[in-house]
Amino acid sequence: MNATKQLLQHRQPMIRFLGKRTTPSKLDHTPKVHPASPSQSLPESFATYRQKAQQHGPLNQSNQYSTGGWIGSKPGASLGPIEAGKGEFFDRAELPKRFQRLAWTQDEIEAVESGGASLRA
Repeated sequence: MNATKQLLQHRQPMIRFLGKRTTPSKLDHTPKVHPASPSQSLPESFATYRQKAQQHGPLNQSNQYSTGGWIGSKPGASLGPIEAGKGEFFDRAELPKRFQRLAWTQDEIEAVESGGASLRA
């Protein structure tokens, strides 16, 4: 125990800092276009950005959550048929047979219900 105490008393960190921590005197906080932006220009205002933005539907609708808004004002059938694109599926049951779920065997069900203990017995 005393040997450990002596070892820890002379411990020095391996990281050496070169100077006092300072923040730069002048920081540029002006908005800049992201290098990967497709338009290479900033929007004039947030309002104009929201006019063009799409998230889970158009964002430029007013009163969308109120009683007279556009959500729920029309039946879903009026939006037209929804078809999956080529190579896209809405449900796993529509996939080819090799990708569908396999049926559980009785042995697997018993193993899960017993927490695996029935495999050792």
